[in-house]
Amino acid sequence: MQIYGNYDVIVVGGGVSGCAAAISASRAGAKVILIERLGALGGMMNVSGPPGWAFSHLWNRRGEQIMAGLVEETHHRLEKQGNALPYPTPENRNFDAFCFVDPDWWGLLIFEMLRENNVTLLLHSLAVDVLKYGDTVQGVIVENTNGRMCVMGKVVIEASGEGDIGVRAGVPYTKVDRTKEELDPPSITFHMDGVDWDKVTAYLQANPDEMLYTPGTMAKSSVLTPRYKRIMECKSIIDLVKEGVLGAINYPSLSMKALEAGDIDQYGDLGHFFTPREGGHVQAIFQHTAQVPDCDTTDITEWTFAESDARRQAALAIKAIRKYLPGFENSYFTRLTSCMRTREGRHMIGDYQMQAEDITANRKFPDVIAKAAMPANRGGPFHSAETPGGSMNLTKRERFEPTDGGSYDIPYRSLVPKKVDGMLLAGKLVSVSEDFKRDQLPDNIISGQAAGVAAALCVKNNITPRELEKDVKELQDILVKQGAILTGTH
Repeated sequence: MQIYGNYDVIVVGGGVSGCAAAISASRAGAKVILIERLGALGGMMNVSGPPGWAFSHLWNRRGEQIMAGLVEETHHRLEKQGNALPYPTPENRNFDAFCFVDPDWWGLLIFEMLRENNVTLLLHSLAVDVLKYGDTVQGVIVENTNGRMCVMGKVVIEASGEGDIGVRAGVPYTKVDRTKEELDPPSITFHMDGVDWDKVTAYLQANPDEMLYTPGTMAKSSVLTPRYKRIMECKSIIDLVKEGVLGAINYPSLSMKALEAGDIDQYGDLGHFFTPREGGHVQAIFQHTAQVPDCDTTDITEWTFAESDARRQAALAIKAIRKYLPGFENSYFTRLTSCMRTREGRHMIGDYQMQAEDITANRKFPDVIAKAAMPANRGGPFHSAETPGGSMNLTKRERFEPTDGGSYDIPYRSLVPKKVDGMLLAGKLVSVSEDFKRDQLPDNIISGQAAGVAAALCVKNNITPRELEKDVKELQDILVKQGAILTGTH
């Protein structure tokens, strides 16, 4: 078999976590190759997204910033060139604040940053297996237009999102038991333009409950009261989007009206997020409107059906959006993501597997490599395809949140898979229980950044990722120099 090359670090997967891992590993002194099955990079940012979290949740409920690093670097570079909305002003910085970026410009920027950092790319190449000596991964087998070849490396970072290479390497994993609870549904995202935002603003000011998931609760929600007041007083909701105060509209009543008329399927709703475009333009992005129930994306037959059915739902929903949403009467469809955004799947088992109780305990770890504040759910997923006219799971769940409004640490050990050496986990594959929501884009970037630095240090010091667990101070020092936030917050 042809050997494509020998590298210090091999990154499998060119999504947000894989790109972050490749850049940070190179900056830490490693010779890096990034393998991606498509010709595009960016994953859930621009290939299967953007999600509404691009970017958000960079602050906790106390207003303390908990994420920076490559998240902040890419945001600020895009903001400087006019392709991102600025950070909210200090008084508006909280867990629910947004600072949206243009997803397609992010996709262009990431290629530029990989070139700047001398990362070798191997695109249109599907990683199909690993090379192992005992329990140690020593390379990755890929297939592409040249045939089958192997890429040799000292550390492999599994950032594929689905965990296929981790499984082939022998990493143990669990999955949600679909007989006991709903699987978080995968969805496809589409954009609409030509929206009359003044008309949308007038409708929301007359019907403020349409901001929420459940009608009749606006006045009861102390968390949303300040936002409610801003909406009632604003000239245009787009001003609030640009300030980072408003990130989504849900339209529960209009969604139910469309569902009852048979104009949309029961699996999603007509709610949307926002995304900025050049010249201060803002589009609506629909990411929970076309989603498929009870789909295990580790089963290729189910995943294939879901890709087809989500597109059927999208075509139906686009017509309903024009019919039911005020201000969208003359809107037009501009973009459909090339594949679905998956949420559930394999939960890799690492040397430490995070549990929901770590969140409510505001757990701090000595081997912290990142922080987060996203809640966890037990008994059901965040999203739902079982709520008629809605897309969120509001009842069948037990929720876990930081009890002090702060954050929790992500430990380095959750990046180290059990039973396998020479490998690190990143992004959606960081070791967490089935309770965790794993498709948070900023969280995946910062875990990828940590995995990249860790891999480079393992090569430099001639140790395995598991041996690095004994002393992570150098890892933490480099991450801080790269802009990561590891201390100083609740």
